[in-house]
Amino acid sequence: MNPFYSIYRDFKACFERDPAARTPLGFLEVIFLYPGFHAAIAHRINHFLYRLRIPFVPRLLSQLVRFFTGVEIHPGATIGPGLFIDHGMGVVIGETSIVGANVTLYQGVTLGGTGTQRGKRHPTLGDNVVVGAGAKVLGNIRLGNNVKVGAGSVVVHPVPDHCTVVGVPAEIVRKEGRRISPIDLDHGDLPDPVKALKNRIRFLQKEIESLEDHIKNQQDPKKSTPS
Repeated sequence: MNPFYSIYRDFKACFERDPAARTPLGFLEVIFLYPGFHAAIAHRINHFLYRLRIPFVPRLLSQLVRFFTGVEIHPGATIGPGLFIDHGMGVVIGETSIVGANVTLYQGVTLGGTGTQRGKRHPTLGDNVVVGAGAKVLGNIRLGNNVKVGAGSVVVHPVPDHCTVVGVPAEIVRKEGRRISPIDLDHGDLPDPVKALKNRIRFLQKEIESLEDHIKNQQDPKKSTPS
């Protein structure tokens, strides 16, 4: 893939997917003020040096980029054209990650590995994937084309094409536009895990009280017999 074409597509992606860039001087804002775009350009250069097997320098440059942008992309990661990193702070893309074309990553996203194994240990993302803020995609798994990952989700299993996944661990809630669960979600609209936990605790408390009453009645049959 021509790195200059990839940079051009990264630049266009900022205008296609960020309403804030659509101002009279938007092109200057993107060039000078978008850390996600800066990180993408730097990675194109670092990845080129990495493929030439130049030691140390690509990693050094990637760490400098991390310091200035808050985005950490290993030089070994393979990233298609049209990458858009919104805000960028806290984004991490691991060494063996493969990212398709026109992918959008929001702040705090991690494409990470699990364990200390070597070889392919990071995710593969298809084309047109959107990963919401704070989401984690972990391990050597594949997210298909046109997949959406809800904010704060943790994805540890493969996801087919045209699906929306949310939760910890993430589960499919939409497939090819059809709702799988009764939850209607965008990447920023997730169920409240604290509320769900409270409801579950209340249910378990009632079950415990019911069992305690049953045990007491078994120990003292007179109390269970009406007078």
